[in-house]
Amino acid sequence: MSNTLFAPLDEQWEPTRATLHAYAKGVGAIARAHAVFHPKWWHISLKVRPNGLVTDNLPLPGGGSVALRMDLVGDSVVIEASDGTSSSVPMSDGLTGTEFADALIAAVAEYGLESDYLREKFVDETPREYDPRAATALMTVFVNANTVLERRRATLGDSVGPVQVWPHGFDLAFEWFGTRVERYEEAGEVQAHPAQLNFGLYPAGRAYFYSNPWPFEGEALLGVALPHGAEWHTEGWEGSMLNYDEVAGDAAAADLILEYFGAVYAAAAPTLMV
Repeated sequence: MSNTLFAPLDEQWEPTRATLHAYAKGVGAIARAHAVFHPKWWHISLKVRPNGLVTDNLPLPGGGSVALRMDLVGDSVVIEASDGTSSSVPMSDGLTGTEFADALIAAVAEYGLESDYLREKFVDETPREYDPRAATALMTVFVNANTVLERRRATLGDSVGPVQVWPHGFDLAFEWFGTRVERYEEAGEVQAHPAQLNFGLYPAGRAYFYSNPWPFEGEALLGVALPHGAEWHTEGWEGSMLNYDEVAGDAAAADLILEYFGAVYAAAAPTLMV
């Protein structure tokens, strides 16, 4: 057995990862409707905890709150209320993403949560597979990647967001914000957004760690060499990536990932500051 936080991935885990991704979209749609709104949309995300991927608290109409937890070891989404009651929806029954979201919507309605949910966020009619072993393996990867991201995050001061799983991509990431502000017109209004740098893990297909400087200043970045097989990426999206299999099985994997993140930060951060 390899003495590493990041064991090589079994190629058979992808169908289960795709199932969890589809189901996370339903969880995110419920959080979008009921969690306390955050202007950076952090309220729709899931947070990595030892017992699963958890939403923010969702306030109940009569007081108290519930949270939804994707339990990748217990193979269900658990709805836990502040009064100690709970219920669950199994993830191993082969439901489509639409069927699963509808089951969740019915379950939270029992606690008084109802809304005109944005169904386009979760509609999916693909038959789904679920292997409990693959789900447990994915949970292990999320937990250990979360630890590495928290270590990186802790070195970057206060201008950072939380480490979170985004339901729409099912990737784990956090944001660092530079002092540079970009202004552009959108829908007839001038928008102002701070420059930022994301650090994350995308677990689909050939999984990879990534970092996305925005805006991406190619002239300053593309000539900078990155360590451990990492490379700059400009096709479809702009940033950098370190394939998971480049470090999987290495006892020093966590340090190699942090060295990669550090190299991207050293190159990109000056371009994101005033």
